[in-house]
Amino acid sequence: MTWTEMVTVFLIAVGLAMDAFSISVASGGIYRHLHLRHGLRMAAFFGLFQAGMPILGFLAGKSLESTILGYDHWIAFGLLSIIGGKMLLEAFKIKEVESRPNDPTNLTVVFTLSVATSIDALAVGVTLSLITEHVYTAAAVIGVITFLISWIGWWIGQKIGSFFENKLEIVAGLVVIGIGIKILLEHLLKAR
Repeated sequence: MTWTEMVTVFLIAVGLAMDAFSISVASGGIYRHLHLRHGLRMAAFFGLFQAGMPILGFLAGKSLESTILGYDHWIAFGLLSIIGGKMLLEAFKIKEVESRPNDPTNLTVVFTLSVATSIDALAVGVTLSLITEHVYTAAAVIGVITFLISWIGWWIGQKIGSFFENKLEIVAGLVVIGIGIKILLEHLLKAR
């Protein structure tokens, strides 16, 4: 994996982890009586799902590669813009999420939250098929970063509540949109 690919994957991973981060902060802040193992379990579920979904998306993207080759940069730009825009919208809905938290001790709840927060990673997997051939490395990076950010979110929630989470979600959304713009501009400038 090239340095540019690694930086792009890292930034995408951080952006994808923001949904899991928000839920972790809210859960840690609301369920302060819970133990470290609950935070670690939630972070592990989030990390595993965030690692698995891009692989599925990558495989789907590879199967469509010959069909989308001429406009793949537009697809990457569109998907990342939608994901980034969704993150921006969700940043302003943080209080709504906090007002109806889900119990992180319930495995069904943690599984459902893991699937819900990793749907964006499925779409990013399609984009990864246009960025790199090293999908398993990219998926591992996404999974580890999501685990770490989720656990940090849990810890922040336990210590200080949810003061910073929507601000981080805004930054992450802008970064993901910026990556989409970068991919589009690189392809358009190469075409000249």
